[in-house]
Amino acid sequence: MTPQHSTTPGERPRVVVMVLPGGKVLSHRRSRLWHLSNLRMLSFTAALRRQGFEAVQVRYRTRGWNGAEQSPVADARQALNRITASDPGATVVLLGHSMGGRVAAALLSDGLSGDAAIAGVVALAPWWPAGTSLELDQGTRLLVIHGTADRWTDPAASQSTVEMARRSGADAEWIGVEGAGHFMLRRPRCWHRLAISGVSGMARGVTELKQGERR
Repeated sequence: MTPQHSTTPGERPRVVVMVLPGGKVLSHRRSRLWHLSNLRMLSFTAALRRQGFEAVQVRYRTRGWNGAEQSPVADARQALNRITASDPGATVVLLGHSMGGRVAAALLSDGLSGDAAIAGVVALAPWWPAGTSLELDQGTRLLVIHGTADRWTDPAASQSTVEMARRSGADAEWIGVEGAGHFMLRRPRCWHRLAISGVSGMARGVTELKQGERR
């Protein structure tokens, strides 16, 4: 991590992309780098870095969500805390696939959005079962990208969640990838283009907001 510093006039605010992989509904097996859920997101992490973003891919200790344990959430919180401890002025954009989208929702429920650490969420084929809460503060943006042929997580449910967020006043958008399934194997360039464009827009919004605050 970079040393703690404060943003000075004319300096671009630090935006960190936290990449949140998917996982399993139930599993206490140790997560390994070579598991497909981790490998799948490495290409997004690498693409973000090529675009000049500071991207941190989270490695969960275990593979599963595991019900009330919400196992990966503690690991994501720890990664977020490391970022904000090294630089209290840093802003974070969350990019999560499948279970990673549910981890992002849990972080939002911690009250870390809005004026605090999290400026936006890009959720790829998110796993949002009925009852999943998305607590979006004013200024926190949401982009959901979902394959229309997904049979693992429900694109109609994620679209409904986005529509509900929009009705409550949130800046939220849903984009369907026609014919694509859950694992983003079909039309991979489209997934990457949409995800990086979403992150870029959120980062741009952070820069404009903070520059406006300094005027």
